[in-house]
Amino acid sequence: MMDKIIDLGMHPYADTFIAENQLGLSEPVYPLQCWMDRETGEISLKYKSDSNERYNLYDYSYTSSNSKFSRGHWDKYAKHTSEKINLKPNANMVEIGSNDGYLAEQFQKAGHKVLGVDPSKCMVDLAKSRGVDTYCGLFGEATSNEIKEKCGLVDCIVANNVFNHADDPLDFAKGVENLLCEDGVFIFEVPYWYNTIVDGRFDQIYHEHISYFTVKYSCNLLERAGLTVFDVEVVDYHGGSIRVYSKKSPQNISENVNNLIQKEIEARLFEVELYSDFVKEIKNKRSLFMEKLYSITREGKPIVGIGAAAKANTFLNFYNIDSTVMDYITDASEHKIGKYTPLTRIPILDDETVFKKYEEVYAVILSWNISDILKEKLREINNNIVFL
Repeated sequence: MMDKIIDLGMHPYADTFIAENQLGLSEPVYPLQCWMDRETGEISLKYKSDSNERYNLYDYSYTSSNSKFSRGHWDKYAKHTSEKINLKPNANMVEIGSNDGYLAEQFQKAGHKVLGVDPSKCMVDLAKSRGVDTYCGLFGEATSNEIKEKCGLVDCIVANNVFNHADDPLDFAKGVENLLCEDGVFIFEVPYWYNTIVDGRFDQIYHEHISYFTVKYSCNLLERAGLTVFDVEVVDYHGGSIRVYSKKSPQNISENVNNLIQKEIEARLFEVELYSDFVKEIKNKRSLFMEKLYSITREGKPIVGIGAAAKANTFLNFYNIDSTVMDYITDASEHKIGKYTPLTRIPILDDETVFKKYEEVYAVILSWNISDILKEKLREINNNIVFL
């Protein structure tokens, strides 16, 4: 039985940014609610939107190589995972959720044959421009049969920040099992629900994220598809993620797996009562923060958000911060500059244009996972920025 644990109200797609010629249109909004099965550990959205709409109604804007920090993470990922699983030379690989092809390109440079899979047409075009052969579509069991006809069984499948996007996670997992050779390895990385809750990071919840992963849920889900988790690593990407390793018949299972499940249980992640306290806390923080923002706006001082990330849109809509409160949002991505945030309609510009405009300005770091990097960069442009 599923219990409602979190309700954040009505929200648009978080990875949607509005072009100038779309400002007069209304984008779709849906209730953003998380429900939990306390037995299996499954946590997912109650209301699921149309998958093609999520990725193609507007140009999907997130690119996995959008910053030096991100590129560094994926460079290390390719090297570390290859060494950890002893990936054989010239391995046959598939990357699900290949995005702009950056990670697949790193595996290709190491001599492996890689097929990318992604549902966003504009991301597929970017990947192909890197020389990464890419299948355009949502991954699942039916898709895996088409891919198997194209490239046969594969030695390794990687899927980063995409398993949580799947409408049907079990169908996704069955597709992986169907495509892997007998000794093949499936590696996926997703934001860790433990960190989301313990750190109060409600903004990692949005419509593109259908499911929210713990180690307990990962083990239960993959077992139903014929796969076994044999190791889990906690990494710092996205403010805390788990990197899960699985295969059909592993010889050894790391103690990390049971240790992390025990940690999740001790944190009460599978108790409904925990979440009523969580929601009260984030609402209290919202009230206090908005008092501070309104006092600044009453003085006529400018407020700027830093980082047009998907998490920023959950934050802005939950806090009801729109263009009457926040003057601009800055970002480095060419796919976002010149656009506007969904519903809240805050214009997105580059750092230099905005921060050279003001002598005194207040800033809210929305991409909090790289806040130290952003603050250092912005102080070089304007040393009078007051960070809230």
